[in-house]
Amino acid sequence: MADALHPHAWRIIEQLQVPIMTLDMAGYLTSWNQGAQHLFGYTPQEAIGQHVLFLYADDAGDTQTPTPELWPERGNAVMEVWRRKKNGENFKAALVLSVLHDDHNQPLALVAQMTEITQTLEPHDRQKLHSSIIEDSDQGILITDINERIVSVNAAFSYITGYSSQEAVGQTTDLLRSGEHNADFRAKVLAAMHGSGPWQGEIIGKRKNGELFPQSVSISVVRNDAGRVTHAFSVFSDISVLRDTEARMQRLANFDNITGLPNRGHFHQLVDQGLASARRNNHIGAVLTVDLQRFDDVNETFGHEIGEELLRQVAERFGQTLREEDVLARVAASEFVVALLNVQKREHSGIVAQKLLATLKPGFTIDSMVLHVGANIGISVFPEDGTDTVTLMQFADVAVKRLKAEGDSGYLFYSPEMNQRAKERWHLEDELRQALKSRHLLLHYQPKVSLRTGRIVGAEALIRWQHPEKGMISPGFFIPIAEETGLILEIGDWVLEESCRQIRAWKDSGLQVPVVSVNLSARQFDRQLPTRIQAVLGRYDLPASCLQLEITESLLVRGTDGVVQIMNDLVATGVSLSMDDFGTGYSSLAYLKKFPLTVLKIDRAFVIGIPHDDNDCAIARAIVTMAQQLRQEIVAEGVETRAQMHFLRDLGCDQLQGYLFSPAVPASALAHMLRTHVRLSLL
Repeated sequence: MADALHPHAWRIIEQLQVPIMTLDMAGYLTSWNQGAQHLFGYTPQEAIGQHVLFLYADDAGDTQTPTPELWPERGNAVMEVWRRKKNGENFKAALVLSVLHDDHNQPLALVAQMTEITQTLEPHDRQKLHSSIIEDSDQGILITDINERIVSVNAAFSYITGYSSQEAVGQTTDLLRSGEHNADFRAKVLAAMHGSGPWQGEIIGKRKNGELFPQSVSISVVRNDAGRVTHAFSVFSDISVLRDTEARMQRLANFDNITGLPNRGHFHQLVDQGLASARRNNHIGAVLTVDLQRFDDVNETFGHEIGEELLRQVAERFGQTLREEDVLARVAASEFVVALLNVQKREHSGIVAQKLLATLKPGFTIDSMVLHVGANIGISVFPEDGTDTVTLMQFADVAVKRLKAEGDSGYLFYSPEMNQRAKERWHLEDELRQALKSRHLLLHYQPKVSLRTGRIVGAEALIRWQHPEKGMISPGFFIPIAEETGLILEIGDWVLEESCRQIRAWKDSGLQVPVVSVNLSARQFDRQLPTRIQAVLGRYDLPASCLQLEITESLLVRGTDGVVQIMNDLVATGVSLSMDDFGTGYSSLAYLKKFPLTVLKIDRAFVIGIPHDDNDCAIARAIVTMAQQLRQEIVAEGVETRAQMHFLRDLGCDQLQGYLFSPAVPASALAHMLRTHVRLSLL
């Protein structure tokens, strides 16, 4: 050490915004501040966890121990070292190394501070530099002796507190006491000043003019060579501007800037608290979702300023109608929500809804115009419909949406039965979205067998959902949801891509691959479909003849001419088309003859009764006869018995698909069937 003050200065400097890092006793970096990042060029993510040796210069050029950071028995130390930046530049630095001890005075960690130096400084000049850094810091610094008397302050201390150095030195820290903290809090601060361990926190201080202000404070001590505390030092910042900013941000975060009402997040907080009280007191509560009618028309016709004034007047009328203990919030453009946290009967929430609707009947006068708006209100009741804010809001939304869907107006209570269905649907939709992202969807392939040879002549790609908790989920359960939500477009694209990828893999393995059928949703059937099909085939270098597209009869209710043109474009690419589940939808011979179909599939609904049900037999016979006249192949789905197979073969059906031969199987199982030439016995 150059002198006794030298380690003191460095222990103070380590608290400032200068390059500081900490290491464990094995030399691995455990923290890395912004100053270190600026000096070396490494981010905390790149540095933390690395051994300190990775910072050493390629050619150290110094005579210190190769790893000075790993010599805790030396205590606090100052040395000059060579280090290397991320860009490869070697530089000389002043290294201040401090050892942190635990309560048993055992070395716990190392604190290292680096300062790049362009030339070697003499000890006196170095000490002068350290003192200058402290004095010029924008953080207040005060040093006290063992008796808590101030022995030194810097310029920032005077600027923040208003006390000059002459006024502060010799006084105790009571000079800055605000009286805002209790005895326990003060005891913790005093303990830190006497060496119990570093302390960081916020304190309310008092300036010379009596003004109270919040400050962020860090307190540590300085020990002599014998380990006894000789001084304490505090580094603090005035954070009053920060707290004012936080208060403004808090208001922006919690309140709607147009009406001044709580926003959705703050509404949740208020109602959560209110429901906790309602549970304790066995009160009945309710949540009302109020959806304004014609607000969008006002906005579009008269502009946003008029629309915002309308919202303010609506909020004012609603507030005058409600009790002081009720909670009113604006949660969307034209949506308000009300929480009634204590009503005598659930029906009373309906009375409140009527009052809210009544307040809207008189027109709203804005800029000499009289505007009229109405509302739909959905109501959920606590605890009958739900016991938490999220559930109650969700169910009130369900009720208002149902009201709007039915074309009614006024208000509507939520139905538990409807909730169960909606809840299951929403949950399934969310899980299905996750399944798409998490690759929990997969394809199985169900063979199609020739009724002339018994050989596999095709396969249908069928989607499956491998749920991580529920196991395999049938497409009949989730495809309707996918259709309603539009997820079917993503799923359909994935099925097409995965089918072609698998066909390519089979071909690359030397397998003779039959035609693979892929189901298409009516939503996928647009003008760009032929282009998308060609693009996928091109990515996997596949001929169009390897793919068959299965469509449903729902396409028949769309614009026939447009559908036929798309079909013709698809056929022109070389893919074949199959009509799936024929006879169950909107079958029309007038439409059917226009479609360039290669295959008709008899739905399993007509196969199940064969050969004993006369009606099913008659329908199957009619479909086969018609398909033969149209020169189309016939595939029977859902064939499970040999009696069904014999009847359909005798009718002239070309292929069957069903459990009699095989269920849908993974790609590897189908490949095994093809390699081993598994056949269906036609006897």
